[in-house]
Amino acid sequence: MGLFLPKKGYLQGETGYQYICPAGSQSCHFRTADKLRGIGALSTQYPTIDDLYRDPELEEDSPPKFISKFNFTERDLMRHVDFNIKGDDVIVFLHIQKTGGTTFGRHLVRNIRLEQPCDCKLGQKKCNCHRPGKDESWLFSRFSTGWSCGLHADWTELTSCVPVIMGKKQAQKRKRNFYYITMLRDPVSRYLSEWKHVQRGATWKTSLHMCDGRAPTPDELPACYPGDDWSGVMLRDFMACPHNLANNRQTRMLADLSLVGCYNLSSMNESARDAALLASATRNLRGMAFYGLTEFQRKTQYLFERTFRLRFISAFTQLNSTRAASVELREDVRRHIEGLNALDVQLYDFARDLFLQRVQFAHRQERIQHRQERRRRSRQHKAPPPGQRLRRKEEPMPSLQAATTEDYASQVAHW
Repeated sequence: MGLFLPKKGYLQGETGYQYICPAGSQSCHFRTADKLRGIGALSTQYPTIDDLYRDPELEEDSPPKFISKFNFTERDLMRHVDFNIKGDDVIVFLHIQKTGGTTFGRHLVRNIRLEQPCDCKLGQKKCNCHRPGKDESWLFSRFSTGWSCGLHADWTELTSCVPVIMGKKQAQKRKRNFYYITMLRDPVSRYLSEWKHVQRGATWKTSLHMCDGRAPTPDELPACYPGDDWSGVMLRDFMACPHNLANNRQTRMLADLSLVGCYNLSSMNESARDAALLASATRNLRGMAFYGLTEFQRKTQYLFERTFRLRFISAFTQLNSTRAASVELREDVRRHIEGLNALDVQLYDFARDLFLQRVQFAHRQERIQHRQERRRRSRQHKAPPPGQRLRRKEEPMPSLQAATTEDYASQVAHW
């Protein structure tokens, strides 16, 4: 299914920009590409892109040359953040349910090579991820700051809440840059995973769903089940609830819900609401500093390292034997799930395309940088030592007669 093309105006003029979310602001602004510096060569003490792309995992999970269905600009494809871990920059992880966010969140606090690693004590859910020499966190996530903005806070909640929360934790008011990141997953697999999770008793009913300063009313967000949880729910019943937040969860959690009247479905008709949600989610995802895909773990690792100049200690692992993968679906049931998640299907189609294009672009850029570095080293090797060049400069120029009697090749080498 192709990407739903929103009405003119939702995306126009904002393509290819990167979100920077300063403290004290209720919204994020865009950072233009002229402020994005080029990506330099990575340290040779770590695996290069050539090493990474020789990994069978990377060669199998997508074609070597991915052909994009969308017209992305270089601004869209280049992702490099001047992340200052010693300064005031903060990585904000938007954790969408059942997208592999728990695993990725643990990578952030336990698996990054840092001057001052996160302090993760046995038996504690949260780690102290302090900046070097400072008692403040560089990471806003479940495993570092907890659910400070509510359980699985979405884009609407985080962009309003994070600057306030982080502002309270600093003694002096300073300008901060908030770099938003997230993980996405194939919509059908994610939906099935959420169903299996709810079937085991998960509810997430303590989520706040704050929007425009208030939580939704019970009429705006009705429950799908009576009692404490939905344990043992069958898939057909899970799909039958029209208020199920599992439907199009990724689109809703990445969109600015204030554009559609939050959870008040009577504020606009369904088709207009869907168009606005998809356009907003696409725009926000496109502008995020980084996002990864559950289905491409090693590429996700590579792209994060390239974006933030932070290195993971050990390689990510691709796990395909998930609970969702064990569910056998009839084709009509699969189509029904895709229909319930039509916005997520379109969003993921766009996200996968852009993600693989970014990986391919980074691969190409790194090869160019390696060639340039080899040429530079080759020129340095061929050039005479500085002292030798100086002595030759001080020697008198040979006469025209002497010059014409000498071998031309030797003169070229001599000069």
